Amino acid sequence: MALSQPKDAGVVALIDALGAVSDTGCLAAARADALTRVRATGLPTRRDEYWRYTRPDTLTQAEVPTAAVFAHDDAPMFGEIDQVRLVFVDGVFDPAASDDPALAGIVIERLAEVQQRDIHWAKEVYGKLETAGQTPVARPLAALNTAFATDGIVLHVTGKAGKPVSISYLHENDTSDAILHHVIRIDAGADLTLLEQGPGAARLNKVMEVEIGDGGAFHHVQAQGRDHERRAVTHTFARLGTESRFKSFTLTVNGVMTRNECIIELTGDDAVAHVAGASVGDGNFHHDDTVFVTHDALNCESRQVFKKVLRNGATGVFQGKILVKKDAQKTDGYQISQALLLDGDSQFLAKPELEIYADDVVCSHGSTSGAIDTDSLFYLRSRGVPVAEATDLMTLAFLAEAIDEIDDPALAADLLSRLQGWLARRRS
Repeated sequence: MALSQPKDAGVVALIDALGAVSDTGCLAAARADALTRVRATGLPTRRDEYWRYTRPDTLTQAEVPTAAVFAHDDAPMFGEIDQVRLVFVDGVFDPAASDDPALAGIVIERLAEVQQRDIHWAKEVYGKLETAGQTPVARPLAALNTAFATDGIVLHVTGKAGKPVSISYLHENDTSDAILHHVIRIDAGADLTLLEQGPGAARLNKVMEVEIGDGGAFHHVQAQGRDHERRAVTHTFARLGTESRFKSFTLTVNGVMTRNECIIELTGDDAVAHVAGASVGDGNFHHDDTVFVTHDALNCESRQVFKKVLRNGATGVFQGKILVKKDAQKTDGYQISQALLLDGDSQFLAKPELEIYADDVVCSHGSTSGAIDTDSLFYLRSRGVPVAEATDLMTLAFLAEAIDEIDDPALAADLLSRLQGWLARRRS
């Protein structure tokens, strides 16, 4: 089949920079289809409705912007948790630094190896959820990932995983350009906790496709690293079966530009999907959370909770939509996005949306931004708490609703301690 002509010169330059697409193996057809779609739609620009608040140019240009490697001596994230650790260095799996995947009690494989096979179950998932997620909103950077992803993990969970799987992304090259694609299938009644941490690369494009069978559960917690100059775009596509559960939380500190997209389909009755995030930014920091949840079954619940703390000219963006289809009666949809602006130079841009075609639903959305409450600050100062420490205490209290979305108290406590450390370093 002949490829369509590229929509713009930027597509040609980026495709040329990325190199040839693999044309063999069980994923070849999905890759070719994704490349065709990228050529037809072009790359995102500020003229696109869902990119009007975020400049995508550093994510789409052929030349990778330099991001200095950020060295720190913090203890490993989630270090107290018994886990199976998988390590990627600038987008390439490092088996020497990783644990034996068999310790998790589930099937874990590398995308780089799976794509060379003629037959594999990943063919049924790879690119399928991403393709479905292109409607009604085009997501060309996700399609680009499907076409060019060089590595990632392929997970098949048939029961309850013996240990959480933890993926560590290390950044060691100041011009690294990583494209990672994870494929996860959770069978009926199965359960997986996935942890992610680290910046990944100077520029990271990551896609994760998660298919959850009836009664299955997926718990996801990620911390995106403290590299000051990194750039990242991530997409999580999830499809939920009957009585399944999806819970995802993301913590973001630092980074010049980060855009996290989460696209969720509730296709089985009584499914539950919670997605939450906390971000804290200082100075040259732009953070964008874009969420699209589709209710397409009875008696389902979705919850979106996002909190951002911004100062010294930092920018936060939230775009969240709940789509309730005609037959999705008894839907319970909740969405809240809030920003704490610690100075007059920072800004928060929000676009909450509800689109409802069923008549027996409970849906709500809200979005607020504002400064530290002066009465509460005065109360703390009158009891001897210095103004900087009082501000940090109120900041942590503000972020608590998002962190409370994490089911595991040990994981929540670890992330809370990281936030306390970040605030203390900024204070000094």
